[in-house]
Amino acid sequence: MTDTSGTGSRVDLSFEVGTRLEEAPGRHGRTGVIHTPHGDIQTPAFIPVATKATVKTLTPEQIRQTGAQAILSNAYHLYLQPGPDIVDEAGGVAAFENWHGPTYTDSGGFQVMSLGVGFKKVLAMDVAGLTDEDIRAANKDRMARVDDDGVDFKSFIDGSSHRFTPEVSMQIQHQLGADIMFAFDELTTLVDTRAYQEHSVERTRQWARRCLIEHDRLSTARPHKPLQSLWGVVQGAQYEDLRRQATRGLIALDEEARAEGRRGFGGFGIGGALEKENLGTIVGWVTDELPEDKPRHLLGISEPDDLFTAIEAGADTFDCVAPTRLGRRGGVYTLDGRMNLMAARFRRDFSGVDEEFGGYVSENYSRAYIHHLLRAKEFLAGTLCTLHNLEFMVRLVDNIRAAIDAGDYEAYRDEFLGRYYAGH
Repeated sequence: MTDTSGTGSRVDLSFEVGTRLEEAPGRHGRTGVIHTPHGDIQTPAFIPVATKATVKTLTPEQIRQTGAQAILSNAYHLYLQPGPDIVDEAGGVAAFENWHGPTYTDSGGFQVMSLGVGFKKVLAMDVAGLTDEDIRAANKDRMARVDDDGVDFKSFIDGSSHRFTPEVSMQIQHQLGADIMFAFDELTTLVDTRAYQEHSVERTRQWARRCLIEHDRLSTARPHKPLQSLWGVVQGAQYEDLRRQATRGLIALDEEARAEGRRGFGGFGIGGALEKENLGTIVGWVTDELPEDKPRHLLGISEPDDLFTAIEAGADTFDCVAPTRLGRRGGVYTLDGRMNLMAARFRRDFSGVDEEFGGYVSENYSRAYIHHLLRAKEFLAGTLCTLHNLEFMVRLVDNIRAAIDAGDYEAYRDEFLGRYYAGH
């Protein structure tokens, strides 16, 4: 087995491209396989979020039941609790949480700064309703302060002070031991100025260089550990020139590292806030520039139409907390759109959540029963709704992958979206 991330030969960290969609400007959709020390990921793939080494309300066995191939945990949260040294001692995040499959960790930058800024923790944002007062309030009590070296922040748990730098993020993520991890980047918002976005892109590039150097050092210093794949993160908000500049800058860093005999990037993440209607365009700008032989992860998208748009534009994997957060509140996905089982109309509805879709929850529990659990504030309600939602999202992306391979992607997309959004 070969390590295509740079030096070393302990594991296969390669990516294989399968079937490609017909190319057009900004359209780079494909199927593929990501190889990791803990197994393969068939792409496109939806990656459930296990923030604190757990997908809320579900056991790892239940997550596997949804068909999920990998899960993503949060470096910021695991750093604060229980601490990366404990996870390292347990054998890494996969062993710690009893997940027998590939794992991702983010760099911590997203949470450090999104919690500090106070805006929605999703990639696709809507800022149309934000007022100047909203922006001032968000910045009044920021829990994070960024400079060119790193970020000072306060713990959301107890208010204690901490500092993340690119080197610290790499040290934490190496201790967490995920197969795929992300370079430390600066999260910006849609209300930041153009000038600030320009400075942030350069800052993130400099941080990415430092991450590559520290990643290589730690990989060499820990030869008894499985190799990990470090992915660079593309920022640049909604500016085409900045997105392309950011992407080219990361590619140059990758080439520089390999020329010096160090490990380069195993893939790339697409981050930063953007407006939903521009999602496909922006992902297309980035994938125009990215090499074909590296996988691409889109950080934080949630709705079915976003998935189709992102896959067409060339994204390979995705993560979002929306299916689990929605489920804990009684919201569920169905082939005919979203619905909330808290509604009174489900009190005597003894049909499954979505009998045509099927799945464990729809085949075994009625809408009326889950409505009762929600009204009674029973924890099982969140478990059942979350289990259904993850299975829905995972299977949707699996179906998209199968449709690309079969050559009938457009027909599947039009049929699914036409029905899902028919009532909107």
